[in-house]
Amino acid sequence: MPYTTNPIIHTSNIVKSFNIGSENEIEILHGIDLDIYKGEFVSIVGASGSGKSTLMNIIGILDKPTSGTYILDDRDVSEARDKELSAIRNQKIGFVFQTYNLISRTTALANVELPMMYAHINKKKRRERAEMLLEMVGMSDRMDYTPDKLSGGQTQRVAIARALANSPSIILADEPTGALDSVTGHLIMDLFHKLNEENGITIVLITHSKELAEETSKIFTLKDGNIISSRMGRGGSNASTQTTQENNEAQEIKLNKESSQEINLDEESSQEINLDEESSQGITLDKGSLQENNTSSGLKGENYVY
Repeated sequence: MPYTTNPIIHTSNIVKSFNIGSENEIEILHGIDLDIYKGEFVSIVGASGSGKSTLMNIIGILDKPTSGTYILDDRDVSEARDKELSAIRNQKIGFVFQTYNLISRTTALANVELPMMYAHINKKKRRERAEMLLEMVGMSDRMDYTPDKLSGGQTQRVAIARALANSPSIILADEPTGALDSVTGHLIMDLFHKLNEENGITIVLITHSKELAEETSKIFTLKDGNIISSRMGRGGSNASTQTTQENNEAQEIKLNKESSQEINLDEESSQEINLDEESSQGITLDKGSLQENNTSSGLKGENYVY
């Protein structure tokens, strides 16, 4: 559930073109309007060539739009200088990629420390935080392993720990389960859910998988450089709350003597209920059984790539 009124990510009429001014100029994004709120877990889903990666690069301020406005956490970054963008990116956004992008000859611990080194955090503090993050993602016993000694799922856990190094408010995950088997992929998604629900981190999942997208609270569908739909996914906190509420009510509702009220039926309904001769013999429901039946009735519950 979002924690603030203003979106943490707001784009207005974002256009991205390549080879500008040449005969090969091509427009990839055609005026993207997007609002993502703090604390949301959203997905941007689309087929290869839809513009997902291009949009992710702009949201992650790895690239600039050709035109349009991008407000990141109440700051207009559309026209910011490269040095400014680098500092903002380092502080506010963590990246998780399909191919992990870890330094192969460096230990898991050193990989997680790296973003903090660029943030000028002293060696003792960054070592302590890196150890804490690796423990949090279940990799405390693999801190001294290099990526080539780790499985795909373990490597992605290290990449997630690295993404959290500077306590970002946003994680951009670009096809984070694409190189993993389905079981390991769901374990990684469980970790994202935990980070979102327990730490309040805004997560933007970029994927071609409709199944994974359904695990998020909101789904934006991108096609041919346009957002063609926005809807709630099954992973929304409202849906979870509703399911829990329905289950609790279904299991626990009991009418006790103090809270139950006598059910008064009019003369027509309070008499014997006669079923036709083919289906039964006369069945008489007294007030007590009618009350019991009423309480057991159904409950109603309370929505990149290119």
